[in-house]
Amino acid sequence: MAASLVVWVLSALLVLALLTQGWWSAGRERRGVRVSELPWRWWLTGYPSTALRIKGTWRQVADRTGLTVSTRPDHRIIGRDLVVQGRSLRQRAPRLSWPVPTRTGLRLRVVLHPGQTPGPYLAAARAMEHAWRVHAVRVTTPRRGVVVIRVTAVDPLTGKAQVRGLAPAAGVLVAHVGRTEEGEPWVIDLRRVPHWLITGATRSGKSTLLGALVRALTPQPVTLLGVDLKGGVELGVYGARFSALATTRAETIDLLGGVLDEIQRRTGLCRTARCRSVWELPDEDRPGPVVVLVDELAELYLTDGSREARDEADRCGSLLLRVAQLGAALGVHLIVAGQRVGSDLGPRVTALRSQLGGRVAHKAHDEASAQMTVGDLHADAVAVIQSIGDDERGVAVVTTGGGWMRARSAPLTPEEIDGIAAVTPPPHALRLKSDQAQSPKEGEKE
Repeated sequence: MAASLVVWVLSALLVLALLTQGWWSAGRERRGVRVSELPWRWWLTGYPSTALRIKGTWRQVADRTGLTVSTRPDHRIIGRDLVVQGRSLRQRAPRLSWPVPTRTGLRLRVVLHPGQTPGPYLAAARAMEHAWRVHAVRVTTPRRGVVVIRVTAVDPLTGKAQVRGLAPAAGVLVAHVGRTEEGEPWVIDLRRVPHWLITGATRSGKSTLLGALVRALTPQPVTLLGVDLKGGVELGVYGARFSALATTRAETIDLLGGVLDEIQRRTGLCRTARCRSVWELPDEDRPGPVVVLVDELAELYLTDGSREARDEADRCGSLLLRVAQLGAALGVHLIVAGQRVGSDLGPRVTALRSQLGGRVAHKAHDEASAQMTVGDLHADAVAVIQSIGDDERGVAVVTTGGGWMRARSAPLTPEEIDGIAAVTPPPHALRLKSDQAQSPKEGEKE
């Protein structure tokens, strides 16, 4: 009864807020809150029924998934030498907070009983989804003794809602590339996580994410360098915005060699100024950031068996690994994409993978491919990666803050691609001395 009263009071307040929207919405708009994009339909119709369903079924769900505990001992001594053990008929469910509405669902807080661990709650997530008739349930532990249950009522990554309103992210090397499963902006911060690994099957959305990154970084004072051994068909469309684009292994060796020369130069600057990072240098002395994008990593390692090809592949692998190891503190960042990044490609691949702290896994056709990307960090995400549908291009599992989430990158329109191709690099952009790394201005037809 009390739960129903709270739900209807909250619903009445939301209705009142909607009816009086004209009075207060202007002030919110000036503060950057888009009132028209607030999920009024979910808050007024979906949230009340879902909240009541959760509160009404919590005791049953907890009992059937092993989350309840007994306040009495599970055994009793009869006589002097007989012990009877069993399960108490009166089990106590954990204390559940009131469901707090969010943009795409709601959030609950559970206080663990003494002796409980978050493990049973993680295992019960699927049962909660079916019992509460929601799209997804995620369980996290922000601190000891507390579990937070995040409920997603309807998948926000379906349809085209996620591609609207992609505002530029604030800050250099901060890229707004899409939407998360919670309806929030998907932001990749290269200063916080300097190197990223992007994997997925053919037509799963890797190129879409690379394009979203290029779109976000184009207006920023960042040097973009590309490695695209598929003839430049993926990265070449962005034209002059790339300061250099390598389309063969020989060009890649020259490009990465030039990047390593720049890393050594920046190392000298930091050593002279007694700094550990280029971000500690004065603004007038700080070199601009460099982002190296590698599309289809396997093409760097696969050879025709000849000695020359094997030597080139080995050289590419060594240079790429050194860039990943040395570049983070010096403003040089690496984004590597490929269908599969395992030891079967060649030597140093697993060492390179260990240097790429950010992980994005699109749809995978086999468990091993998903395991290579996020399995070493989050084993529970492997099944989610394999469950991504063929019609969910761009949907991926992303590692974030010690956990993972689902997100979807926003595709580029032909007009956006043409606009990016017409943008030239910033004045301070890195100019490689290599004469083999092809300049898009010369190598790409405008």
